Formats: sequence, C-alpha cells, structure tokens
Amino acid sequence: MAHPFFADRTVVLATMHRKERVIAPILEQALGVRVVVPEPFDTDQFGTFTRDRPRLGTQREAARRKAEAALELTGETLAIASEGSFGPHPAVPMIAGNCEVVLLLDKQHNLAIVGQELTTATNFRHQTVRSLAEAKEFAAAVGFPAHGLVVMPSATAQNSAQIIKGVTDPTQLEAVVLEALARSPQGTVHLETDMRAHYNPTRMGVIQKATLNLVEAIQQSCPACQTPGFELIERLPGLPCELCHQPTRSTKTAVYRCQRCGATETKLFPDGIKWVNPAQCPYCNP
Repeated sequence: MAHPFFADRTVVLATMHRKERVIAPILEQALGVRVVVPEPFDTDQFGTFTRDRPRLGTQREAARRKAEAALELTGETLAIASEGSFGPHPAVPMIAGNCEVVLLLDKQHNLAIVGQELTTATNFRHQTVRSLAEAKEFAAAVGFPAHGLVVMPSATAQNSAQIIKGVTDPTQLEAVVLEALARSPQGTVHLETDMRAHYNPTRMGVIQKATLNLVEAIQQSCPACQTPGFELIERLPGLPCELCHQPTRSTKTAVYRCQRCGATETKLFPDGIKWVNPAQCPYCNP
C-alpha cells in the first residue's frame, strides 16, 4: 500500500538506538516510503533516561526537536522521531507505566502527526543495593541479560563517566558492581533498567504499538480536504450509565480538527461504547 501524501518519499528516522527494527517495516508497508537512519546522529543531546543530560520540554516537544534536527542534517522533508517516558501510570499510580510517542513531521505539507501507546507493560525499575547478591536478585527480576542494566554510584549521579550503561553480560555486571561497591563511601551502588530501545526488548514492543497507532492517525483523513492526521483535540465526558442513565466522566463525544484547513467534526461514542458499566458509575458505585 502507499499513501498519496507520502508514497515514494524518504523518511529520516531520528534514532541511534535501532528503532528502525520495528518502525521501518510498518511505515514502509503502510505508507510506501523508504526509511533511512542518518549517521552520525546523537539523540542523547535531547536528554537521557539516566538524567546526566536532562530533557527539555514535553515528550512531544522532544520528539519534534529530534525530527527537526534529522531534517536539518539530511536536507529531507519527512522525518520520524520517538520519545519515551517512564513513571507512575496516570490511571494506576502504584504501577509503573511507559508512554511512547512516535511523531511524523512533514515539512512539505506542514504536518505533524502523532501516534501514542500508554501501557503498564514495562520492566522500568531501579534499586540501590548493598551487595552483589542483591544486584543479581534485581537483575533477575527485570529480565537480565535480555534486558540491559545501568550501574551508577547513586540515583543522583550526573557524571557520565561514572554511569555504566548497556550492561548485558553477567561477568561484566559482577565486575562493575563489585568495583562500584568498593569505591562507595556508603557501601552501596544504584542499579536501573536500561530503558534505551536497543537494550530493552519490552520497550521496543511498545514503540512498535505506538507506530501502529501513528499509522491509524495518518489514515484518519479530513472530510473537507482529505489531509491525513484528522486530529483528536478534545474529549468531552457525559457517557451515560447503563443502569441509572446518569452522565459519567467517560467520553461521550470527541472533537477532531484538521491541521491544514481547520475543519472540525464532533463524533458521538468515539470509543464504540454507548453505555458505562455501573461498576464505573459514580452514582451507582460511589
């Protein structure tokens, strides 16, 4: 298949962490594009998960800056960039969540279209340990060695020379943990899951789902001018309870807008649901 806005164009993928493994096949098949990765391209300049380089702005802003930098480097007009974030899930704060944003930036048509995936399917975790045994226990719990680890002196360490990333070998893990423990005045070392995509297969799968969501967003065309990316801009509550028929906080209508011509459209029941289960109703189940 090919999309009339993007067919036979080159897409620059702003990554240094092998995200092309999951992004390129989807976009090439769905849009008829050719995906290329610019070299060299340092995405760490836009922020790192280990906090030695802070991310500026929001998640979407960071993805856009990556895409714009890739276009400036290559002289192309179409780019893809992704950005991930990790922390308490907004709906279930006691559980870790992973939100992935994949952004398509088209300078030729002045479009920015976003796909997103929010999930609790993540091994994001960190722990300060006092022994090699504790370090090995942590490693086993997060899927090591298939998933990489980061070893650092403390959770607040900012000296990149002291932060050992991409640890995937048990012998290496033992060596760096013992060395860090020997150097630590407190006798502790801080471990984290390496959340870079090429060291975290679980996260790579979430990026893949966000890319599929991007394709779905692209395929939503404006009914007035047929521009792709007819964007959801607002969700309005009021979906009634199936039992008492009172309005709830669940989405009843959604408002979409075209980036190109500004046309808007309001759709009833955008999630395909017309009633709320009484278990989720604040009146039936206060």
